[in-house]
Amino acid sequence: MAFPERFANLPPYAFPRLRALLDVHPAGGPVRHMTIGEPKHKFPAWISDIISQSSDQFNAYPANDGTPELRAAIAGWFQRRFSVALDPDTQIMAANGTREALYNAAMALCPETKNGQRPVVLTPNPFYQVYMIAAISVGAEPVFVPATKDTGYLPDYASLPADILNRTTIAYLCSPSNPQGAIASYEYWKTLIALAEQYDFQIFADECYSEIYRNGVPVGALQVAQDMGADPERVVVFHSLSKRSNLPGLRSGFVAGGPQTLAHLKQLRSYSGAPLPGPIQAASVAAWNDEAHVVENRALYAEKFDIADQIFSDVAGYTSPQAGFFLWLPVSDGEAAALKLWTETGVRVLPGRYLSKETEHGTPGAAYIRVALVAPKDETEQGLRAIKSCLYK
Repeated sequence: MAFPERFANLPPYAFPRLRALLDVHPAGGPVRHMTIGEPKHKFPAWISDIISQSSDQFNAYPANDGTPELRAAIAGWFQRRFSVALDPDTQIMAANGTREALYNAAMALCPETKNGQRPVVLTPNPFYQVYMIAAISVGAEPVFVPATKDTGYLPDYASLPADILNRTTIAYLCSPSNPQGAIASYEYWKTLIALAEQYDFQIFADECYSEIYRNGVPVGALQVAQDMGADPERVVVFHSLSKRSNLPGLRSGFVAGGPQTLAHLKQLRSYSGAPLPGPIQAASVAAWNDEAHVVENRALYAEKFDIADQIFSDVAGYTSPQAGFFLWLPVSDGEAAALKLWTETGVRVLPGRYLSKETEHGTPGAAYIRVALVAPKDETEQGLRAIKSCLYK
């Protein structure tokens, strides 16, 4: 039987790769999971009540693009948060979290060629793995652009040569960034949007961490595009309740952008999408309409970041994240550090190499580990102190 060659050279996904590295060795202490970005703070109790009260909706096929109530709630939140008015009927579509939407947006929107050549999809390096697989799936060339300390942990797409930019159809950008926690400034977005206008490509703005910040409130890509008077189809944004509301298992998010963009996304979803169940949509309405639990959630992460700053303040190369909920800690070798931590302390972290692609510029995550601050404060502090004593003696 023949199988497609386009996926033949994919590296193992990060977490199976991590299990192969660690699980052949016994833990060196109490197991502490600090690898995956799976929020562990309590979600609002009323979410369960709404799902229960709406359970009769499991007896009906759900609205494919999101109920009118859900799209209205999303539009209301977006207006309050970013001062951007979105038409709920033509500019918003519900999605099963951001990963599904980030993948399917490329399927729906990336043309087969650009200027008579194979299209290019730009992605930061390190990166969220779905960006790469989306590019490969549509037959585009993924181009990995370093997002290192020298570039403020954000990719410098404007530095790319014209022959690459002339083939570019999509540029992925995560802000706040995963794994480094960097926030794209207003000027950064303005420069990137201007570049997209000049070379006629779309920006896929992955903003799933936008509500977990410390001091500066992340600006939104559509907010800047609106101020610039950019083409309404130029920027597509992706949001989720997973991080904002501690509801990763709800698998509820949305994609928003120009009316033509959303028409293409909805058309594809009509054939291949899996809509959110009705009770999940009902709970999502309440979550987008409530901000109190988000403020409380943000405060819990801020406490843990302050603890991290205290513990690692004397570590050479430590950068205090602006947002998100990861630490991007410098080490000599990420895989060796992760293995040492596991066998000596029982703490599990993710080697930065597993989030990076080796290119002619090197592997920007090779000398880092990613540490998720998602567990309760005391458990997180214990894990961080174990990391400090094990790796930074």
